Amino acid sequence: METKKQKNLMEVFQEESPEVAQAFGGLIQSVSSMKSLEPKVKQLIYIAIRASQGETTAVTAHVPMAKRAGATRDELKEAIIMTTTVCGIKGIASCLIPALEAYDNAK
Repeated sequence: METKKQKNLMEVFQEESPEVAQAFGGLIQSVSSMKSLEPKVKQLIYIAIRASQGETTAVTAHVPMAKRAGATRDELKEAIIMTTTVCGIKGIASCLIPALEAYDNAK
C-alpha cells in the first residue's frame, strides 16, 4: 500500500492561488526584515499569538526557529503562559506540551 504524503498549507496555497501566496510571502518577508526586534523576540511573540489562538501546528513549526534564534525553553514556556492573562487557558491547554516537546526535539 502506497502512502501519499500530505501537503502542508503553504504548498496548497502556492498551488491553488500563486499570486495571493506570493503577495502573502512578500508580507511575511517585509515584516520579518524589520530590525527593531531581535529574531528570538519575534519568534516568541509569534508563538504566543498563535498559542493564544490554540494553533498547535503553527506553534510547533516555529519552536525550532525560536530555539535556533536563541530562545531558551523557559522563555518559550513563559511566552505561552503569558497568554493566560489575555485569553485564558486555551494556549496552555492546546500548545504548552507540544511546544515543549518540539523544543526538546529541535536541533
